[in-house]
Amino acid sequence: MSNDPGLLVEGKARPRGRFPHLKRAGDLVYVSGTSSRRPDGTIAGAQADAMGTTSLDIREQSRAVIENIRDLLHAAGGDLSDVVNVSAYLVNMNDFGGYNEVYAEYFDETGPARTTVAVHQLPHPHLLLEIACVAHIPLATF
Repeated sequence: MSNDPGLLVEGKARPRGRFPHLKRAGDLVYVSGTSSRRPDGTIAGAQADAMGTTSLDIREQSRAVIENIRDLLHAAGGDLSDVVNVSAYLVNMNDFGGYNEVYAEYFDETGPARTTVAVHQLPHPHLLLEIACVAHIPLATF
C-alpha cells in the first residue's frame, strides 16, 4: 500500500458502503470502522439456536474485531504495534468489561490512545462493537 487513495483488502468482509478498509495519508494509515463480520456475511460472536434465540458474545466479537484490524494493517505493511489511536463504539456499556478484558490481551498502557463510547446501534443488530483506528506506518517500510 503506497500513497494510494484507499485499499480494499482481499479476504476480508467488504465494507457495507462505498469506502475502503484503509486509507493512507503520508505515514498514517486510517482503518475504517471494523466489526467482527466475516467475508461470508456471518458475524463472529453471534449465534442463534433452532428457536431463533440469539446469543451475542462481546469477548469473541472483540477478539475478532482486533484480529480483523491486525489483518488489515498487515496489508498496509504494519501490525497492531503501529496503532497510535483507537476509537471504539459499543452498543451497550454493560459490555465494556468484556471488551476491555480482550483489549488488554493486545494492548497495554504503552499502546495507543483510546476512546470508547456507547452508540445507539451499529449496521447489523448482532454487532456489539466496531473499532476504527489510526496507525503510524512510515512509507519507508515498503
